[in-house]
Amino acid sequence: MPNKLKATAKRAQDEHKRKDHLIITFFSIGTFLLFIGLSLFLQKTSQAFCANSISCIRDLTGAREEATEGVFMSKRVAVADMPNTPSFAINQAKNVLGDSTSNNKHIYIDLTNQILYAYEGNNLTYKFLVSTGKWNPTPTGDFRIWIWLRYTRMSGGNSALGTYYNLPNVPYTMYYWNSSTPKTWGYSLHGAYWHNNFGHPMSHGCVNMQIEEAGKIFYWSNPSAGNRTYATSDIQGPLITVYGVTPRE
Repeated sequence: MPNKLKATAKRAQDEHKRKDHLIITFFSIGTFLLFIGLSLFLQKTSQAFCANSISCIRDLTGAREEATEGVFMSKRVAVADMPNTPSFAINQAKNVLGDSTSNNKHIYIDLTNQILYAYEGNNLTYKFLVSTGKWNPTPTGDFRIWIWLRYTRMSGGNSALGTYYNLPNVPYTMYYWNSSTPKTWGYSLHGAYWHNNFGHPMSHGCVNMQIEEAGKIFYWSNPSAGNRTYATSDIQGPLITVYGVTPRE
């Protein structure tokens, strides 16, 4: 074979090998990236979701912090100054004569109309506007309160999206759960001092209420509630039924 043909054949062979090498390299890199992506996805999906706290309700003391500022939607907000024992708490304790079983009490949360109804038997005791999940949905179903906290800190959201929040002394927090919504997911009823837009979705999944109205539900659902009170077989709190569809606003 003439030298010129040999050189041409060698170049073609080298080019073929180079293409094979590139294909193998791209395939290896693609496989590696796919593995990393799948690993991150599985890690993310295996982590417990938390509705309102980076720490997933690490602080269960119910104690008030010495804090005057919080952050909501990446903006500073003033922390509300609230009495430790409001008058309606004292009145509620007197009215129930020590009966804190709440067996005949039922809370309904209408997501569609953003309203909370509190019943004792067939009698409507309270009707309040609420704000439910805007950035994360509020789950529907039947729930029970598992702990009452007079105060707690909630934080979460995303700084890049402008939804970051870090809120000390969230008042009258009632964390609730059921078999499909674990306690670690951090859904609750609670007062909100960082907005006054009740009747419209404003939360990351919880049910926001005006502070005084949340306080009334707090002590109505458990008149003996203190800074921290766990549910027991004797004190289970009322059944909470969440239904409807939160409007998109």
